Amino acid sequence: MEPLHTDLSILSKFNFEKAPVGIKFLFFKPEGIEQLDKKLAICEMIKESQERDTPFYMTKDNEDCFGAVTLGMVETPPFAEAGEIGYELGIFKEVRANSRIYNYLPKIHKGVVNYVVFARLGKLTFEPDLLILTTTVRQAEIIFRAMDHLSGGPRESKTTGVFSCAWLFTYPYQTGKVNYTVTGLHFGSKAKQVFPEGLILICVPFDWIPILAQGLKEITWDLPGYKEGAEKFKVGEKKMLERLAKKAQNP
Repeated sequence: MEPLHTDLSILSKFNFEKAPVGIKFLFFKPEGIEQLDKKLAICEMIKESQERDTPFYMTKDNEDCFGAVTLGMVETPPFAEAGEIGYELGIFKEVRANSRIYNYLPKIHKGVVNYVVFARLGKLTFEPDLLILTTTVRQAEIIFRAMDHLSGGPRESKTTGVFSCAWLFTYPYQTGKVNYTVTGLHFGSKAKQVFPEGLILICVPFDWIPILAQGLKEITWDLPGYKEGAEKFKVGEKKMLERLAKKAQNP
């Protein structure tokens, strides 16, 4: 694995209640890192990493939900692809609705990923493929604005009510797009009580991690407009628009 050279120290300024987690997808077994000693859903491994002092890696033998499916570690059971699981759990009226999801669910080709390394910020020693942030709404606004600052956006969220791990892990890795969702919207992680409800989960792929770090160093975290109060802001906004309109008359 490539040693960590991206400066992520700016993230400590957030004082996250739940630490950011770096993730690495590997074909070969990582050296110097211990294997997870239990079975968990891959969404639970985020929480496990946040609570551990050392990195760990998982294989298909450690995953007891469907994360190993989206990572291409195991085949999708035919009864699952037929939509029977979501129907049995009462999530979908008919199997056809659940089955349709598998037509567009992101999935890594079989055998490409054999090991997945997890390490929380502070214990992260490698360049991550993904950086998963568990944030409040206020923290998420700063994070997205830091990336918008350099790119202009747009911000997009793509997910499904089941199999949310596919959109949190595989989709950003494959597309290079930042993806986010709200905890409590997805059946598996909600039933397993992995996260408190109402937090923003943001997955930043490797393309965007340096952009995020740079943007956080450059932006004003607490914009004046957020502190002025609504009425004062509206007065200032009106004056600004008038000034720009007048300036535009003589470009």
